[in-house]
Amino acid sequence: MKKDEVPQDLSSLGKITKEVCYATDSNGKYTTELSSGWDVKIKALDVAWEDIQKRIAAAKQQVENNNASPLLFFMEYRLMDISILADYTGFWKWQIKRHLKPEVFNNLSENKLQRYADAFNIKVADLKSMTVHED
Repeated sequence: MKKDEVPQDLSSLGKITKEVCYATDSNGKYTTELSSGWDVKIKALDVAWEDIQKRIAAAKQQVENNNASPLLFFMEYRLMDISILADYTGFWKWQIKRHLKPEVFNNLSENKLQRYADAFNIKVADLKSMTVHED
């Protein structure tokens, strides 16, 4: 692809970041060029984000139905799994699995709740109420 043919289709990420692409210049030599997006990639990312939004909504519903603790909601919201959350909090994976149960979560100490809140970059009160503040 020639340097002037590098796609510049604006996406939601294109406002935040640009991607480096390789293209040929007027002399036929490879060079780098910044691209703000590509239609095919934009559509793929949109599908992925729709899936993430569905997973967040399903997690929220599970918490509201008292089938899971708010940890599940924030894990989905912050795109974390149990291994990642364990790394951030210092809890063992089996402990986090146990804390995903509402009856166990409701009896956690303030110190443990604070560790989770710090991992999710929220306040303990927001953790308990599933409140998200977008900054």
